[in-house]
Amino acid sequence: MKKSIHPEYHDVVFMDTNSGFKFMTGSTMTSNETIEWEDGKVYPLLKVEVSSDTHPFYTGRQKFSDRGGRAERFMKKYNMKK
Repeated sequence: MKKSIHPEYHDVVFMDTNSGFKFMTGSTMTSNETIEWEDGKVYPLLKVEVSSDTHPFYTGRQKFSDRGGRAERFMKKYNMKK
């Protein structure tokens, strides 16, 4: 590999802001926030809104809303009768 063209790769901690779930992995991203991990070392903290802990595909808790089709939403929006 050529020197000085690749970003610095280091360990970071990702935290799901919805559930507080944290996991450590390698990344080129960095942050001004830090957190002390279970091993006693301090790592950059990156906050994410969705992780495998809260994503419906991984949790099996999908939310379905009865929105109806396009025609039904149009009729409702403009108070039209069928």
